[in-house]
Amino acid sequence: MAYLSLVFQFSLPRYKSISRMTSEPAPTHAEPPPPPAEDTSETAWLGSITHILRLTITLTVIALTVWLLGDVLTVIFAATLFAVVLHGLSRILVKHLRLPYGWALGTVTLGLIAAVVLLVWGSGPAIVNEVSRLQDALRQQEAYVRSMLEGSETGLMILNYLPSSLGGHQGGSGGSLASLGSRIAGSMTGLVGSAFGVAGTIVVVLIAGLYFAMSPSVYANGALRLVPVAQRPRARALMLRAGHSLWAWVAGQSLDMLVVGVLSGVGLWFIGVPLALALGVLAGLCNFIPYIGAILGAVPALLLALSLGTRETIMVAALYSVIQFFEGNVLGPVIQRHAVQMPPAITILSQTLFGAILGFPGLIFASPLTVALLAIFDGLTPPLEDDERV
Repeated sequence: MAYLSLVFQFSLPRYKSISRMTSEPAPTHAEPPPPPAEDTSETAWLGSITHILRLTITLTVIALTVWLLGDVLTVIFAATLFAVVLHGLSRILVKHLRLPYGWALGTVTLGLIAAVVLLVWGSGPAIVNEVSRLQDALRQQEAYVRSMLEGSETGLMILNYLPSSLGGHQGGSGGSLASLGSRIAGSMTGLVGSAFGVAGTIVVVLIAGLYFAMSPSVYANGALRLVPVAQRPRARALMLRAGHSLWAWVAGQSLDMLVVGVLSGVGLWFIGVPLALALGVLAGLCNFIPYIGAILGAVPALLLALSLGTRETIMVAALYSVIQFFEGNVLGPVIQRHAVQMPPAITILSQTLFGAILGFPGLIFASPLTVALLAIFDGLTPPLEDDERV
C-alpha cells in the first residue's frame, strides 16, 4: 500500500499537467494583416464632382423657374413685401398700445383704407387733373426739344445715335416719334390706361398680402415643412432674419421717399415750375428705386423747366443735385445706420440683373430682393475675423 501511494503521488502532478495541456485550446494561426487603405483622394474627387453636379442642377432648376414663372414670383414677392409692411406697422401698435395682434392689424388696414378713400375723395379730381396736365406738358415739351435738336447739326447727330424708342432716328423712321414725353408720362398714367391687368394684379397683391399678414405663421410653417428636418432651425432663423431686414429697409426707404418728395415739391414751387405738387409726388415715388429712381424723377421736371428758360432749367438741375447729395451723404447714412446698409455697386448691379430677368417689375423690386438675399447670405456664412479682412 505504501508503494501504491508513492506511485500515485508521483504521477498526479504529471497527470494534471497533461490534462491541462489537453484541455487548453490549440493555438490559432496569426490574424491576417489588415486590408490596404482605400484611396481617399479618389473618394474625395468623386464626392466633389457629385457636389458640383448637384449644385449645378439646383441652380439650373432655380434659373428656369425664375425665367418661366418670373411674373408669378414677382407678384408673390410683392404680396410678401406688403405683408411685411402690415406686420411691421401692427407690431408697433402691439408694442405701444398693448393691442392684440388681430386688432392691431385691423386698425392698420382700416387706417390705410381710410387714408386712400380720403385722398381720392378730397383730392382725386385735382390729382387726375394734375397728372393730365403733366402728361400734356411733357408731350408739348418733347416736341419742342425735338424741333430744337433738328435745327442744329449737333442735335441731328444726337438724334441719329438715339434709338427710336427715345425719339431718335436709329432703328426706325424719323417721322413717327414714340415720344419720350409720352413714355415718361405713360409710366405714370399709362398703367391706368391699360388698366385692367395692372389693377387686377394690384388687387391680388393687396389681398394676398393681407392674408399673409393675418396668419404669417401658417404660411411660414408651411414653407418650413418643405425643408429637411435637420435644417429647419437654420431655415427658420434665416426666414426671420430676411423678414426683419425687409421691414427695416421699407421703413428707411419710406422716410427717404417722404423727405425727397417734400424737398422736391417745395423747391420746384419756389423756382416757379408748374405742376410742382405732381412733380414732387413723382420724385418721391420714383425714389423707391435707389439711384435710378432719382434720374427718373428729375427728367420730367427738367423737361418742364426748359419751357421756362435756361435759368430755370439750371436751377431745377441744381435743386435735384443738392437733394440727391443731401439724400446720399446725410440722410442715407443716418437711415442705413438704423436700417439696412447695402453697397451702391451691389444695388446698381442688382437692378441691372433683376431688370433684365423680370423686366420693369424686377427693376422696382430689385433693392428689397437684394436686401433679403443679402440677409440670407449673411446668415449662411460666418463673419470674417480681423486678421482675415482685406
